[in-house]
Amino acid sequence: MISRRYFLQFASSTLTTLGLNYLDVINQGNRYAQVLAQNTPRKLALLVGINRYPTNGRFSNLQGCKTDVDLQRELLIHRFGFNNSDILSLTSDEPANKQPTRSNILTAFEEHLIKQAKPTDVIVFHFSGHGSRLPDPSPIQNCQNQQFNDKYNSTFVVPDAPQNDYVPDIMGRTLFLLMSALKTENVTVVLDSCHSGGGTRGNFIIRSVSGENLKPSHEEIAYQERWMKQLQLSAEELAKRRCQGVAKGVVIAAAQRDEEAADVLFDGFFAGAFTYTLTQYLWQETSNVSEAIAQIIPLVKKLYGHVPLADGNQNQPVYFVNKNVPPTDAVIINGQGEQATLWLGGIEAQNLQAFGEGATFTIVNQTGHSGKVKLRSRSGLTAQAQLIEKGTIDSLIPGMLLQELSRVVPADLKLSIGLDLSLGKETNTAKAAISAINRTEAVSVQPGKTLYPQEVQYIFSQMTADYKQKMQQHKQVNLPAVGSFGLFTSGLEPVAQSFGKGKETVTAAITRLEPKIKSLVAAYIVRKTLNTNSSDLDVEVVMNLVDEPNKIIAKTSTRQGRNNQRVSQELYSHKIFVSQLFQFQVTNHSLETFYLTALLVDSTGDLMVLFPYQWNAPEESMKLEPEKPKLIGNPQELKLKAIDKGTGEAIVIVSRKPLHKAVKILQFIAAELNNQGEQPLQLNRSQTKSPLDFISDFLNDVRSDGFSSPIEEATPTRHFANANAKGERGGSTQTVEVYTTDVATLSISFEVGV
Repeated sequence: MISRRYFLQFASSTLTTLGLNYLDVINQGNRYAQVLAQNTPRKLALLVGINRYPTNGRFSNLQGCKTDVDLQRELLIHRFGFNNSDILSLTSDEPANKQPTRSNILTAFEEHLIKQAKPTDVIVFHFSGHGSRLPDPSPIQNCQNQQFNDKYNSTFVVPDAPQNDYVPDIMGRTLFLLMSALKTENVTVVLDSCHSGGGTRGNFIIRSVSGENLKPSHEEIAYQERWMKQLQLSAEELAKRRCQGVAKGVVIAAAQRDEEAADVLFDGFFAGAFTYTLTQYLWQETSNVSEAIAQIIPLVKKLYGHVPLADGNQNQPVYFVNKNVPPTDAVIINGQGEQATLWLGGIEAQNLQAFGEGATFTIVNQTGHSGKVKLRSRSGLTAQAQLIEKGTIDSLIPGMLLQELSRVVPADLKLSIGLDLSLGKETNTAKAAISAINRTEAVSVQPGKTLYPQEVQYIFSQMTADYKQKMQQHKQVNLPAVGSFGLFTSGLEPVAQSFGKGKETVTAAITRLEPKIKSLVAAYIVRKTLNTNSSDLDVEVVMNLVDEPNKIIAKTSTRQGRNNQRVSQELYSHKIFVSQLFQFQVTNHSLETFYLTALLVDSTGDLMVLFPYQWNAPEESMKLEPEKPKLIGNPQELKLKAIDKGTGEAIVIVSRKPLHKAVKILQFIAAELNNQGEQPLQLNRSQTKSPLDFISDFLNDVRSDGFSSPIEEATPTRHFANANAKGERGGSTQTVEVYTTDVATLSISFEVGV
């Protein structure tokens, strides 16, 4: 046994207490969709996405709201059994009669939803666009609900031009009245907008505009009075009902009242961070509203900096539809013969880059898998594919559900780091220094709405007085000194412990950050293999407290495990407290022996190897035998103790063959990051390797057996310029095919609080 003490250093805030002020704002299908649609109530949806706004000082255009509508439409049709003809979309790209103006939105709500819906029908209303808040002309008095204390009413910002100080926004009170007029209780409202901040944050566009010195239009007040009269509601009765909560059903919102919902650039397209995450989750899981929100909160908060929430009837199935379809990664939306167009709605955002030319899917039917298709090209979430193994399938038709069989990870994958405008004349110096670090790419700013022409994972910047003031407004504490250099996330959240403590040059700062950047590169590559939703290996990971082994903090399982119905639907806190000892238990429910590796990434970006404990661990010790749980964090071997608040992520890799070479490199990277003070890892420094060595070894470890030779560095600069395999965007980029039958990579995120 080895006795060693590992400390997890965290430096970010705990989860914000859930507040509900935001909620005031508020034809062909496959056989599964056909089954859902038969003998069930009608399902009606109104989807609104506003990208284009008037060109004046109050507004700025958005780019992802039309994608949000597409995300919801494909999900509702192919996952929840909605008929295409029952879904009405109003977007900036539609003809004049379907533009998302104030009049068109209100008319559509009345005609498409209120007049058609019967008591047992299902209603979905989705809004993506700017949000705001206006002084409430009739504020609620003496309400114990804290959401009404600020005397404001949240609004949907429409593209109609304002008249002086009067704006045509649709108020939360109006939405409440419209929901009250629906004849069914099966109502879901999804809001991907906010009323905090505005403008941009890093490479994100913020979906809000200012409205605090403006007033609602006379037409808006008159419209509310008309509906109050029609519903026979006095002002006092309306105020009482609003104070009690949502009008009907459930409201799901992207962010807390003081947070900023993000419009994000993904791999070649924009979308709402919340809508994309929510719909991707719903392609995979059968959940009620409460469970769905609990599962997506950690990911949205970690990657995009805001916390989704829900209010109302959260114990009901999402969209009030009891669905019975398998987990789905993609669906055929247009097909004939052996050619098809796919919608990749079930693929996680951080994995999209691995679904280019050569990735494969199996076709799912009621008897299991039948047939196989291969991607020929991809643009955003749409891909062109060809049938390569028929099985029992004669041709590809719209509505067929697909599950991932293999992905193609680019062997020359790089971490993109944006160069902030604050660097000024030092930009070129920073670009050269960052680009000199293997597997990193420095990206300069561009003219336009978003700072960078492509997705960036981090931003190298100077802490400016303006940045610091904005962060203090968001109640962030222990901020770096003005003038110091360090890393931000793409949403302009400072990466903990990355900023210097005194004056230093740009070159010195990047030299100091190099070990951390190497760790970020390693974690970035590993995450490209995350396949909890698609792996065929039956593996389960549980996080619990050492002192309370029966208290589960978090749990995850591969799709195979969920198919076997061993995963409890219980909600877990994903939260521990400072000074608590914790551990992970990994169980192999398959009939054969696998191999185990486990890593941990803390909120500073630092990486450490949790298992195996020794850099020269024998292959035998990495075996994960059937139904023999492996405990990681037994205090007699490895003491995992959180000593400060923040976030953490455990990444567990289970494979059919050992990842012995990659583990050694990972341990070296972790040792580099901990080369000051207590050394948590014993490593033979004569075997020094770089993250590039790790990446090559790791990709070789997890690659398909179909490759005839290992990945080799093609040039002295250690890039893959001479590789032969053709990449997704053309050129010569070698790829590594990773099969769901060979590897399971699972992730558990958690919070440390006080």
